Amino acid sequence: MSTISIIFGSILLACALLIVAVLLQDSQKGLSGAIAGGSDTYYGKNKGKSKQKKLSKLTAIASIVFVVIALATFIVGK
Repeated sequence: MSTISIIFGSILLACALLIVAVLLQDSQKGLSGAIAGGSDTYYGKNKGKSKQKKLSKLTAIASIVFVVIALATFIVGK
């Protein structure tokens, strides 16, 4: 395997991981939840927080890896 194929394979893997992590996250209700009277109880606010926190960290890590690999590809291509 050449270096270029390893880089492109890893960028595709990081891209796929980033897409999956973003799609698995719950949508943020934002202002519509406040207007419609979203759940303000303690249980409602913290329900599934650990899953969302893990997905948020996974999204951040995958995006950092994606950017680093993209920059490496740009540098190697010069």
